[in-house]
Formats: sequence, C-alpha cells, structure tokens
Amino acid sequence: MKLKELAKILDCRIVGNPDIEISGISEIQKAREGDLTFLTNPRYKRFLKNTKASAVLLEREIEGLGLSQLICEEPYVAFAKALSILYPEKLPEPGISDKATISDSAKIGENCYIGDNVYIGENVRIGKNVRLFPGVYIGEDCEVGDNTVIFPNVTIYERTKIGKFVRIHAGTVIGSDGFGYAFSKKEMKIYKVPQTGRVIIEDFVEIGANTTIDRGTIGDTVIGEGTKIDNLVQIGHNVKIGRYCFIVSQVGISGSTKIGDFVTLAGKVGVAGHIEIASNVTVGAKAGITKSIKEPGTYAGFPARPYREWKRIQVLIDRLPEIYEKIKHLLKK
Repeated sequence: MKLKELAKILDCRIVGNPDIEISGISEIQKAREGDLTFLTNPRYKRFLKNTKASAVLLEREIEGLGLSQLICEEPYVAFAKALSILYPEKLPEPGISDKATISDSAKIGENCYIGDNVYIGENVRIGKNVRLFPGVYIGEDCEVGDNTVIFPNVTIYERTKIGKFVRIHAGTVIGSDGFGYAFSKKEMKIYKVPQTGRVIIEDFVEIGANTTIDRGTIGDTVIGEGTKIDNLVQIGHNVKIGRYCFIVSQVGISGSTKIGDFVTLAGKVGVAGHIEIASNVTVGAKAGITKSIKEPGTYAGFPARPYREWKRIQVLIDRLPEIYEKIKHLLKK
C-alpha cells in the first residue's frame, strides 16, 4: 500500500514522498525498509536518526528529518488503525461443525462459524457473522449479537445477553453465581443466597482471558458499551460498569458497586462493595477503594485518595527513617 493511500484512510497529512510503498509496521529500532513506525514517547525520538523505516507516524512535523512523515492529532490511534489495515485479523470461515451440539430451539444467524464441541442450549439466539471457537458453552435463553467473537473454552451461563461486536477471550466465565451467602448465628450454618439475575454485556465490549463476571442476585450485572476488560479480572454480582472504561488485569470489584463512564482502574485495584465511582476517574495500580469517589480525578493508595495528597504522604513515609533518627537524637539530648 502506498503511503498516500494509508494517509487518506487515517486522515493524516504527508510530509515527504507520498508514493513510498508501506508493507508493514515495526518499532523504531527494529524497522526495515518498507515499514511504518510511530513515535508517541519523546524518549524514543533519538532513534529516528538511525531508523531504517520508510515513514513515521507523528503528532507534529520534525523539520530536517530524512524520513517521510504522517502527521495526525492522535498518532497512537492512527497506529492502531494502521495495524488493523496492514495485519487484518484472520477469523475462521463460516460453517457449523458436525461435532457441535445445538438445541433445536436455538436460532443461528447467517454466516456464523461454530467450532468443534460448542454447546448451544435451548432458546439461544445467535446473530449474524458470529464466531464461536471450539469448546464454547452457551446456556439456555442467552443472546449473542452480530459480529461477536467468542474464543475457545468460554462458558456463558443461562440468560446472559451479549451485544454486537463483542470479543470474549479464552477461559472467561460469564454469569456464574455471585458470592452471596447468609450466615445463621442461631444454627451456625451458611445458607446460599440464590443468584437469579443476569449478566448484560453491551456492544463493543472486549473481555480478556480467564476473567469472571458474576450474575446479579436479583437485578443484572451490566458492562457498558465499549468498555475494555483485561485478563484475570473479577467482577461481582450486581456491579454496573459504565461506557468506555478500562479495567486492567487483576482488578477485583465487589458486588453492587456502580462505576461511571470513562473510568480507568489500573492493575490490582480492589473495590469494596455497595459504593459508587464517578465518571472520569482514574485509579492507580494496587489502590484500595473503600468508599465512594464522587469527584472526577486521579486517585491512588490504600485507602484511595486524591493523587497529589497520596504523593505528599508517600514522600513523608519515605522520610520516616530519617525523621526517626532525628527524634532519637533529640531525645538523647
């Protein structure tokens, strides 16, 4: 593909030769002739002098650079789009395996792929262009929207509703029972609280490998449109996650928590149950959210607090040994 063709698709401005052939994408240090590279971190700018790439994606033009440039407002977004153009995903061709088990009451849309050992229960509705990889289990009364891809060995319990253009990676379990139990002090026994709700996954959601999303106790657990969930995440019963959130690996969200739109929870964040997190909140790695966050902003630490406040506290903690020695010295005097 010529650089000018790629520039038109990505809505970029060209500086340099528009007729260069682009055949791949690579890192600055490893790029070869014919590759497009990108620069989003200024620390890597020094590598541009010696890169063998034919063109580079940039936010701002660099004068005197002996390399064709694609200039755009969001180079990393353009990079993601370029990857999908030059390296299109290869999904299985439509077809239904004779080793799949499909209920007679299930409705399957056009152009679907259903792999070996897939199980589709009663009254399931599968949309058009859906891809179900081998070993997928879909319980009764579920719904899977158009163009959704479900990778191997995913388990989807009954009455789960999955929207369009959703991607669910291997080993994930959706709709398992929430962790609901009642302890009787009188009888000294634990009783299970039946989990009778559903899980609703809205359009354009992506869920990583080995993630678990529990069904609601009475109401629904909901994952909002466009939200991206990493591998190894636990989402409890009746949780409501808004639109276009990032939930990073090893996050745990306790039951009945409500999360707004455009929220980022970094790795290993823990969220207590029955609280609310406002929209446009970012929470740093390993933070513990023990009470509601009502204002947009960046938070960190345990318990989570505004980032600047947490940073000041960390500086003081780092100085504790020094302060302790000074106090001992003063006491001796």
